[in-house]
Amino acid sequence: MGAQAATLDASAERVATLFARLPELIDANSDLVRRGRFLTTDFAIIVGTIPLLVRIEAGRVTSVARGPFLLRPWTFSITAAPETWLALFKRVPDPGTHDLMALSKTGLARIEGNLQPFMANLQVIKDIVTAPRALM
Repeated sequence: MGAQAATLDASAERVATLFARLPELIDANSDLVRRGRFLTTDFAIIVGTIPLLVRIEAGRVTSVARGPFLLRPWTFSITAAPETWLALFKRVPDPGTHDLMALSKTGLARIEGNLQPFMANLQVIKDIVTAPRALM
């Protein structure tokens, strides 16, 4: 069990490191920033046991902070195992792991909280969350 836990921890760290690069990835995509210009929110991405708080201001990811957080508000959260995030980040993902909604439908990811901003900006959020694909 020790080796398996170490592998999961290494995978979670890898995914957290990829998400930490969101500000630079999104800044490099002027079309995505333009499409998300009306979105300002904080949301949580949970990678296994690692919580990340993503701040979006006018379509730009301004920060990705690593938790744990006490009493830090977020609008919605997206939770998945590290291997699920890595499957989503593949250049050509497998069917069922190609999209946040597919991950949610198959039970590989959980999306919770106030879903109105999530659904109102669905494509922008999906593009932000999958931006680390460019690094794979």
